[in-house]
Amino acid sequence: MSWLEASVQVDGEAAEAVSEVFNRYGRGGAVLSTGFDDESGNTAVVTVKTYLPLGEEGLETRKSIEEALWHLSQIYPLPPPEFRELTEDDWANAWKKHYHVLQIGQRIVIKPLWQEHKPRPDEVVIELDPSMAFGTGLHPTTRMCLRALEEHLKPGDKVLDLGTGSGILAIAAAKLGAGSVLALDNDPLAVRAARANVQSNGVQDIVTVEPGSLDKATEEFELVLVNILARVIIELAAQGLMDRVRPTGLMIAAGIIEKQEGEVTAALREHEIEIVERWQEKDWVTLVGGWKLEIGG
Repeated sequence: MSWLEASVQVDGEAAEAVSEVFNRYGRGGAVLSTGFDDESGNTAVVTVKTYLPLGEEGLETRKSIEEALWHLSQIYPLPPPEFRELTEDDWANAWKKHYHVLQIGQRIVIKPLWQEHKPRPDEVVIELDPSMAFGTGLHPTTRMCLRALEEHLKPGDKVLDLGTGSGILAIAAAKLGAGSVLALDNDPLAVRAARANVQSNGVQDIVTVEPGSLDKATEEFELVLVNILARVIIELAAQGLMDRVRPTGLMIAAGIIEKQEGEVTAALREHEIEIVERWQEKDWVTLVGGWKLEIGG
């Protein structure tokens, strides 16, 4: 199989937004490298890359990426994306070099399938194939969600993971002691990848991966994870997202750029959810919320 490498050179703030697009559409998500664009070496430039299979699927994905980047260019000064064709071997070497064993929080370790790692007795090791779908633990939103999950999940909790992607949060929840996890995604590729990752991590008896969104979640959960985009979180709030959170439960909402935080907070508060914890990494914010009546009156 041949592949297309898509790349864009941007500054630091725009890199986050471009990474979000590439994490959504590219195989293996976004990979970043930093260089300098002048002889003095003073001006930092970030190159954001992702990879697409050639063929009809890749052509449609390329169109989606170009459209998404065009919309971003109305906000950030972006050059047009560059594309180059790679062979299978070139592709494997190009993206695998960006992935290493990653420690997140106190106990969570993300390990690419081809890497070796000897875990400590208390570590929670998640094995992923980043080539299969987005959501590898490299993006700030995923890292913050994992840390919040580690802090707030209690043994036996029932967990809902909306927009599961690679299944990384669902797998982490299962390995941290969740009683059951329902992982949902509208993207058939993500559903297939998440199911494979769940199987390879041996948590298929705890995690159920299904196509769909909020309409497939008809129960209440102790923890609801929504690592998507700010506008989608706001839309889901209007569709009854909070009805899935038990009175004593929590929701972890991520994928929020700092300047969109106010809109998301307002949408949650409109539905009686109070923000009890806030995490920030670079321009990205993660919010933990619970029902107002359950937080000190």
